Amino acid sequence: MGAFSTEYMMRVCCFGWGLFMFLMVHHNGFAQEFQEIYGKVIDTDGSPLSGATVWEHTNRKGAVSGADGTFRLRLNKSRESMVMRVSFLGCESIQDTVASTARNPLIFVLKRKEEALQEVVLLDRSKRKSSIYLNAVEGMAIYAGKKTALIQTSELMANVATNNARQVFAKIPGLNIWESDRAGLQLGIGGRGLSPNRTSNFNTRQNGYDISADALGYPESYYTPPTQAVERIELVRGAASLQYGTQFGGMINFKMKEGPTDRNISLHSEQTLGSWGFFSSFNSFGGNAGPVRYYSFYQRKQGYGARPNTYFKTDVAYLDIRYQLTDRLSLGGQYTYMGYLAQQAGGLTDRQFETDPYQSFRKRNWFSVYWNLFSLNLDYTFSDRSKLNSKTFGLLAYRKALGVLSSPLRSDDEPYGNRDLIYGKFLNIGNETRWSFKYALHERTDVRGVFLLGVRVYSGQTTKKQGVGNRKTGAQFEFLEGERLKSDFIFPSKNFSLFSEHVFFLSSQFSVTPGVRWEFIETAGRGVYDASTYHPSSGEVLLDRVADDAPYRARHVLLYGLGVSYKSVFGEVYGNFSKNYKAINFNDIRIVSPNSKVDEKIKDENGYSLDFGLRGQGSEYLRYDVSFFSLRYNDRIGVINKAVEDKWFGARAVRFRTNVADAYIFGVESFAELSLIPLIGMESKDVGANIFSNVALIKGAYLASDQNGVTGNDLELAPEVNLKFGVNMRYHGFRIGLQYSYVGSHYTEATNAKISSTGIDGLIPAYAVVDLSMSYRVAFFFVDLGVNNLTNQVYFTRRSSGYPGPGIIPSDPVNYYFSVGVEI
Repeated sequence: MGAFSTEYMMRVCCFGWGLFMFLMVHHNGFAQEFQEIYGKVIDTDGSPLSGATVWEHTNRKGAVSGADGTFRLRLNKSRESMVMRVSFLGCESIQDTVASTARNPLIFVLKRKEEALQEVVLLDRSKRKSSIYLNAVEGMAIYAGKKTALIQTSELMANVATNNARQVFAKIPGLNIWESDRAGLQLGIGGRGLSPNRTSNFNTRQNGYDISADALGYPESYYTPPTQAVERIELVRGAASLQYGTQFGGMINFKMKEGPTDRNISLHSEQTLGSWGFFSSFNSFGGNAGPVRYYSFYQRKQGYGARPNTYFKTDVAYLDIRYQLTDRLSLGGQYTYMGYLAQQAGGLTDRQFETDPYQSFRKRNWFSVYWNLFSLNLDYTFSDRSKLNSKTFGLLAYRKALGVLSSPLRSDDEPYGNRDLIYGKFLNIGNETRWSFKYALHERTDVRGVFLLGVRVYSGQTTKKQGVGNRKTGAQFEFLEGERLKSDFIFPSKNFSLFSEHVFFLSSQFSVTPGVRWEFIETAGRGVYDASTYHPSSGEVLLDRVADDAPYRARHVLLYGLGVSYKSVFGEVYGNFSKNYKAINFNDIRIVSPNSKVDEKIKDENGYSLDFGLRGQGSEYLRYDVSFFSLRYNDRIGVINKAVEDKWFGARAVRFRTNVADAYIFGVESFAELSLIPLIGMESKDVGANIFSNVALIKGAYLASDQNGVTGNDLELAPEVNLKFGVNMRYHGFRIGLQYSYVGSHYTEATNAKISSTGIDGLIPAYAVVDLSMSYRVAFFFVDLGVNNLTNQVYFTRRSSGYPGPGIIPSDPVNYYFSVGVEI
């Protein structure tokens, strides 16, 4: 049935490890006396340079800087001095003699090609300014010419205890954010007309490896890393398909914090209180002990929401250990645990929302998730030009949803009926190995190119069962004995990919980046489901029938793209064209829901994405990124309200999920940030003030369609106006930030229904929200406090067809948070 055997897959999965394990026996000199040299490579703006080469000529040993620009070398202590050479693509290389008694950390500052060569200097940390987009080459990835964004969490003025996505992603234009729970348990972001549902239209990663349930069969992310533990968030739009897979939305990567290199242990503890009994405790420690670097955290959150029946509790733990085996070879392992239990208040109809948006008619709906993620990482540096990274990753997870899925119009009062129970188990394993090589185009020039080659092997298996739960009110996730399951399926998926991108730096200003990716994707299923006919009112069985199904589909997909970049005094002009593809999810087809039906002839989506823009951050007071984009979705999968024939009752209206039509969307996404203190000629490390603007104007429409009432309609989940404005000020240790967010009205399905009796379909009205945040830091002590939804706006961001609804899911009214913590 599979295109390659499990045994063969496992062999390739271990390719990156097995091929280079023999290198472990080639390191020598352990009997010698060594000294640790470590530091950081940054550019003149203070941004870390990932992938820079640090080479010590006397010992003939080198290292490559990590994602945060840090590097580490173990050198012979008998040397009196070291000749250090530091280089990075697009920057002037520097070389200097450093005394062996020099104090760590060493800070190397590189200037861009068009600037004069600068010697090794130490940079005042207070003058560092972070980037808003990724460098052309970062670590083992190529971003030249792509639409990228970078969030430095240290800059955030936000409610990080609840992962408030509206604030965390405030500087990313065009994102449509769903607010589904009080604690930020699940991240729901989309953009450019893609559903935000559990960020399923992005390839979601942590430290470069997958964290979703099943990257092919069920790409939804139930786990969201705590913002306090994240160093930075990297986001790449549609062109990410060439390096990260076939999602239309792109890639989002949470780069976790690492232990500091200059001390054995550091501690961070933060305790937060908030509205409706909210409590969060975040505690982390990390450090460096010889060749071992480590970081770990534990977080506990619990509380209630603004509505009745909204209790939650969650635990998240993380451990990262890295061992520098030799100067060239490092090994690392990471483990993440997440578990939570949440009571879900259910959805509302439009009339119920207008009457009282914070009422609840469901007290027996519960949701439980357990997530176990692991990864093993190998880095090997062949030379200052060539390096390899291999990540083996896996997931063992469970998802259990229990409750009443009927319309909000139907009360869940006593006498209670049986509840619906959906159980999911996710087991997957994969390996992604990348090799990069830097080279000179000509012998007489230092203009270089970068070649990246990668292979990915992945195997996932989703087990899904749906059946009848008990009549109780608590969180008893057990199928009712003696009742037949409505659905019982196993969905295996396999993926083998080869990809390559190549940056040609034709000059210090101009680069061209072609790329290609070949995918083999196999999705399948096997199991049985209840095909009986039930009376729509009484639930009486009219026709008792069980059917089996074994869907299978294998496809070979070729994706390609081209990026260009030109740097001038006005900034960087960039552009990119990439093919996109997204496979259907078989497990979505076999979920039995009274509110919806899936077209069994549904097929994969394909299309392309195009970005063209201007960005820059060369001045001391202005950072900006303004771009035009267009996306084409062929066979766009969506939902329409459709009458389906039933031989017992004639036509009945359902939400029908199918290939609606080809669709096209285009727009402008812009971001600008102005630092006011340098603008007026002042320079102070103790005083700061900046304003930022994030505006996205988009338009999407359906082209010719076989479905009635769709052609020419607006694309759903695509607000035409999406903007955020913010003001941040700093005086010594005190900071204050005010943010205004506005999202225009938009539809939730392809027929553009404005309202429905169940609240499942209809318009999402425009809404505006104001958030206020403040913080004070002195020495190792800090206090954070703020108010979200300061003006007490009554609004909602989503209509749900299943959990946590069905119906309208109201967003929170005005609420506060207060945090105290220490960081040493």
